Amino acid sequence: MSEARESNRRMLGKLLVVAVAMFGFGYALIPVYRHICEVLGINVLTQKDGTVAPPQNTQVDLSRSITVELDSNVQGTLRFRPTQRSVTVHPGEMTTVVYEVVNSQARPVTAQAIPSYAPQSATPHFKKVECFCFQQQTLQANEAKQMPVMFYLDPALPKEVKTITLSYTFIEIAGLDKTASAGTAKAVQ
Repeated sequence: MSEARESNRRMLGKLLVVAVAMFGFGYALIPVYRHICEVLGINVLTQKDGTVAPPQNTQVDLSRSITVELDSNVQGTLRFRPTQRSVTVHPGEMTTVVYEVVNSQARPVTAQAIPSYAPQSATPHFKKVECFCFQQQTLQANEAKQMPVMFYLDPALPKEVKTITLSYTFIEIAGLDKTASAGTAKAVQ
């Protein structure tokens, strides 16, 4: 019995040594991994002076510049315009532009923006990430809004395209006033 107990103690000691060694090895891998990555130039997030390097988008084509002209049209009572007339971008570069809409009426107005692009060959290469045109906009009486459009141009944009016009037509949607539609729903019932 004492021999079995002694054998179990030796086994427990060996297992504890293995467990501590495994923990130590795992803990030591972190600085070893960082050093290997730094030497190979892989996944380097800090520069030599200790500051964090901003991530760079390697898909931006810095050899080309495209002018995006911003245009606006309105069908209805709203005032609608871009806050700047044009912006110069590189294909692949994320860009944000802002449009401003003003409802000078004494009633809420619901409208939808419809985009168009010129030349038409640029349409499939104009990639919007965020846009007010994705949904209807309701402006309260005398309300003004600044609405962003976040986009990038696909680097596969044909080389001959040097200027793109992004135009929005803001169309007032008749019959969607909430109080009017609620009254209509009660009348139908």
